[in-house]
Amino acid sequence: MRSEKINPLFSSIVSLSGVGPKLERLFNRLVGTKLINLLWHIPYNVIKREKHENIHEAQINTLITFKIKITEHKPSRFRKQPYKVHAICGNTPVDIVFFNARHPVIKASLPVDSERFISGKLEYFRNTFQVTHPSHIIKVEDINKIKEIEPIYGLTAGLSQRFFSKTLEKVFTFIPELDEWIDKQNIKKYSFLTWKKSLLSIHNPQSIADLKYTNVNRRRLAFDELLAHQLTIAIIRNNNQKKNGLIFQTSMKFTENFIKSLPFKLTNSQTVVWKEILEDLKTSNQMVRLLQGDVGSGKTIVALLAVLQAFNSSFQAAIMVPTSLLAQQHFLNIQNLFKNLNINIVILTSKDKGKIRLEKLEKIKNGQANLVIGTHALIQDDVTFNSIGLVIIDEQHRFGVFQRIAFTNKGKKPNILVMSATPIPRTLALAAYGDMDESRITEKPIGRLPIKTASLSIEKEERLINRLQNKLKDNEKAYWVCPLIEESEELDLKAATDRYENLKKIFDKKVLLIHGQLKENEKEEIMYKFQNEDYKILVSTTVIEVGIDIKEATTIIIEHAERFGLAQLHQLRGRCGRNNIQSSCVLFHKHNLGINAKKRIDKMKETNDGFEIAEKDLEIRGAGEVLGRRQSGFPSFQIADLSFDSDLLEDVRKYVDKISMEDPKLKSDKGINLRNLLYLFERDVAIKTLLAG
Repeated sequence: MRSEKINPLFSSIVSLSGVGPKLERLFNRLVGTKLINLLWHIPYNVIKREKHENIHEAQINTLITFKIKITEHKPSRFRKQPYKVHAICGNTPVDIVFFNARHPVIKASLPVDSERFISGKLEYFRNTFQVTHPSHIIKVEDINKIKEIEPIYGLTAGLSQRFFSKTLEKVFTFIPELDEWIDKQNIKKYSFLTWKKSLLSIHNPQSIADLKYTNVNRRRLAFDELLAHQLTIAIIRNNNQKKNGLIFQTSMKFTENFIKSLPFKLTNSQTVVWKEILEDLKTSNQMVRLLQGDVGSGKTIVALLAVLQAFNSSFQAAIMVPTSLLAQQHFLNIQNLFKNLNINIVILTSKDKGKIRLEKLEKIKNGQANLVIGTHALIQDDVTFNSIGLVIIDEQHRFGVFQRIAFTNKGKKPNILVMSATPIPRTLALAAYGDMDESRITEKPIGRLPIKTASLSIEKEERLINRLQNKLKDNEKAYWVCPLIEESEELDLKAATDRYENLKKIFDKKVLLIHGQLKENEKEEIMYKFQNEDYKILVSTTVIEVGIDIKEATTIIIEHAERFGLAQLHQLRGRCGRNNIQSSCVLFHKHNLGINAKKRIDKMKETNDGFEIAEKDLEIRGAGEVLGRRQSGFPSFQIADLSFDSDLLEDVRKYVDKISMEDPKLKSDKGINLRNLLYLFERDVAIKTLLAG
């Protein structure tokens, strides 16, 4: 139960005067509908309004505040004409201009012969000073209500800065004084003020310096947010460790025979990781492990060894992937690898309907299905496992941080193995996967050649086409990835379609097009054609970023490479080089590169090491970009930024470790304060876990 002190902050925004259903929808689109949501929406800039007695002293096109006397109203005669209010500032004429405004409202706020303070952008039009749509019209006696420094917030269409600020001021009255939840050591180390003082200060900046990442008040709130997140992870982890998991058979004969049957030898890195996983499976503690490995490093084989161990122990296993296309690919590949084994594999996706779906659900329920491969469909309520013992989540960055918890309700504490082909910087891994043990595969399969990466200016397109024509004379194929334009699927599609039509003319129609707006069955059909028929080039948006594995594809061209982040460039590059033939990646870019774009492209040419690239990506772009919507599985922080706050994260983790040892149930006075913090950042899952445990 939330304390009475903080309960008011969780009231609906419609409880405030002046906010109805229409405005509620706008606020919901921006931040949410609770008062607390507004408090975590901090300003990104400030505006400064200068007060002037003499209008001639002010600079044109600056925000100023000055006193006027209204002399005359000139209503608009036609629809497109402005409504003008003539006034004087001292002895200088000035016009206050309104477009599409209601006449009675203007007359009421600016009565003739009255004095008012006006605040807005000063302009000079047709030899007359003017202010169009002033932001403030204030009675002389209320002049102190105009702030010289005002915060600027990111907004949505329909919400004005003035209204948002006025609404926030109402919310400020609900902020309670709360007892401190941060330990004295960190308070002293960082010179933190109280939570309330820091929050009010960040919303009332006195200069742009108050909004910088180094500002002590922002850092205090960032510490709070990281603390809430890490404490949640610790509570969930402690709860998992406390309960007994499923113990797998210790016999290795089944998996050893499978390893011997493989046409290749496991790398040293694969062997080490498999031993770590095996040790987890042998204990009564639930395994929750993150397996990181670069593109093509052989994570799937290691995961399948765990599947075989589950089968040998009479447990079911499940593999969850983000797309139907990837699920189908896994199904076919694993079927081939297990062809000599008596393992029944079922694929379940959202495409399965009616009788077919019911038949599959029955096989899963009665235990006939030993291995189930699927998408989000696996965690739907109607999916019941007979004896789920192992859950493998592939491409974890496409799923939510706590989404995997849903699988724990599908059985008796199944072991969980999470795989990511997107190498994650250490600080981000701590933030996103702090409840998990970590394993890394750092080697590529024996005989796999590193991908050669080159860059080429778009002005040299003809040269690139000639090289590609020569390359594709053999039984080789190529990807051509089209640019990401402001994350707009429509624009992405246009760019891809134009490139497709152009290449089709050159390569005798041996070109295919795939994009995100196609239906899943259409994508699958195109991928089948590209893999099995005489097509040479697949033009694509970033839909091929995840999980497409075609061994004949030895070239990838990334058009407008400067628009992509390092991690995504590396992920795309990994779509080729899946065999022992020398593969290449061409970063096709505009002529004049920006500083950061050049850094990214240079780094791609310098190394094939995904972990090194991930760290560089964090350095160049910052956590805000790296954790963007295309990597939605990472925690989305409202205030903290891990590229600046990694030092805070280290101290937060030490503090959380101490709490976990001394007060795991958060029952002490400090523990009660920490519960308030969890509620303030809406980490209700942590409270529920504490209450349930």
